[in-house]
Order: sequence, then structure tokens, then C-alpha cells
Amino acid sequence: MLVAELFGEARHHAKWRELSSDEEAAAVAALRELAGGRADLLAEVCGIFEGASEGRHDEPLARQAARLCRLAGADETLIPAWIEEDSAGPQPPAIRRTAEGTCNSPVTNWPGNHLLGWGVYHDSGAAAHARHVIQEG
Repeated sequence: MLVAELFGEARHHAKWRELSSDEEAAAVAALRELAGGRADLLAEVCGIFEGASEGRHDEPLARQAARLCRLAGADETLIPAWIEEDSAGPQPPAIRRTAEGTCNSPVTNWPGNHLLGWGVYHDSGAAAHARHVIQEG
């Protein structure tokens, strides 16, 4: 449970820009307080951010959140194991165009999306695009 709280706290403070020194200090203080001296948990959260974000659109945010965990006192010796573990986990398929011009998008093809009401439409037959389908009852 504490790992989830630390994860959320670090992600909350991460921005799409460089943090000011005051923002960084506040984030580090909040993480240290929440962690209560658990450098191992800060290392786990740091490793999760670094291992699971590689190549994703939100990688810069994850890298900044991981940096905040490091500054808050994450045990540097434990981080590599968590990076390795989280980078090996299941990942959604990459988006790629087929020879027919259709799009193999994780948004449309990821298991369970049909339960969320996500569907596919064809744009003049040229490519399939993901959009949310409003299902009328």
C-alpha cells in the first residue's frame, strides 16, 4: 500500500517541465515523510518508474518522478533489480501500419478494451483509428 502511495506522490509532483528548486524541495520532503525512512520502498518506486516507462510517451514524467525518489533517499543499490523486473513485464503491442494501411493500435486491440466501449472506425477506408464509441442503451 505504501508503494502505491509513494508512486502516486512522486507522479503527482512530476511535471512536463523542469521543477523549480522550491517545487523539487517540496516534492522530496513529501516523499521522505511518506516513506518514513524506507529507502527500499523509494528504490522500488524509482525502479518501477524507470523500468516500466522506457519508450512510452510519458517517459519524461516517469524519469522526473524517479529522480525525485532518488533525491528523497532511494537505496541506489536496489534500484537496478527493480528496473530489470519492471522492464520485463507485459507491454501493449506497438502501433504499426499493415500493408493494407490499417493501424494495429493498442488502444483498439488491447485485451478488455471492448468492455470499456472502445471501438474502431475506418477513415475513408485508408486507416483504422481508435475513438471512443458512445454506446446507447
